[in-house]
Amino acid sequence: MKFVMYNDNQPGVLTDAGVIDIGDLCPGGGQAAMVHLVTNYEDLKAQLETRAAEGTPVAGAQLQAPLRPGKILCMGGNYREFGAREPSPMWGFLKSIDSVLSPGGTVVLPEIDANIFHHEAELVLVFAKGGKDIPASEAMDHVFGYTAGVDVSARMPAAGGRVPNTLPIAEHKSHPTFCPLGPCIVTRDEIADPEKLQVTLSVDGELRVNYNTDDLAHSIAESIEYVAGIEEISPGDVLFMGTNHQGLGAMQDGDTIEIGVEGVGSFTFSVSDALKRRWPRGIDEASARDVREGAGGPGRQARPLPAG
Repeated sequence: MKFVMYNDNQPGVLTDAGVIDIGDLCPGGGQAAMVHLVTNYEDLKAQLETRAAEGTPVAGAQLQAPLRPGKILCMGGNYREFGAREPSPMWGFLKSIDSVLSPGGTVVLPEIDANIFHHEAELVLVFAKGGKDIPASEAMDHVFGYTAGVDVSARMPAAGGRVPNTLPIAEHKSHPTFCPLGPCIVTRDEIADPEKLQVTLSVDGELRVNYNTDDLAHSIAESIEYVAGIEEISPGDVLFMGTNHQGLGAMQDGDTIEIGVEGVGSFTFSVSDALKRRWPRGIDEASARDVREGAGGPGRQARPLPAG
């Protein structure tokens, strides 16, 4: 099944006919309703299936981010870049919970001295069960389902080093609107193999990102074990699985961006920049090469083009 939040953060089930309200089955509204859903799904499943089949679609429902997680966990460097890199030691970070953006929203680029702003299209998993020190052998039992997200990243001229065994807040990835999320949450049983899904992202109709999750360096179960060894996980938290960097490109004023994850769906958002900064369009080949060859972090060479 596919679950959404719509209008004033009301819970719904997404069907071919449209959005069906399930607010009476998931009380509280907002994140409280979604947490109720993910923790009580098995008990609610029969009623939800009946509602999805017999309910009347909500007229003019506007999709919101499918949840407002209490914690946004992220894996870093978790792809092999189409097999060009061997798996490196796991590391990760946190994004601010205030960075979530709904489908159809606008990413606002802040007035900071960034080399470039990149889009990182990712598979995102949603936790049904909380815990700490979860072994990989039990990790998938904690997954409720999957959604799609973009880890918007401001590449800064100087970045701090990584501290082992921590998940620090990544300030350059945590500005308001830097976490587009949606369009729905697909339950785990609807995805045959989450490690064989195509992830795409286009900018103004130009396909940039096009990779499969079979390129993961560390499996979903291994990644859950890693983050849960550092952070306490709660129901409704999310984990960004990382990205293949070979389709990275600049985000700039006026862009319309569409992200899609196979089996989950797609959504669009726009970009606004009061400074009207400009970078070359298309794939940022220099950053892709740097990541592929381990020559440094993405975006270290990129700078805005001169005005005019």
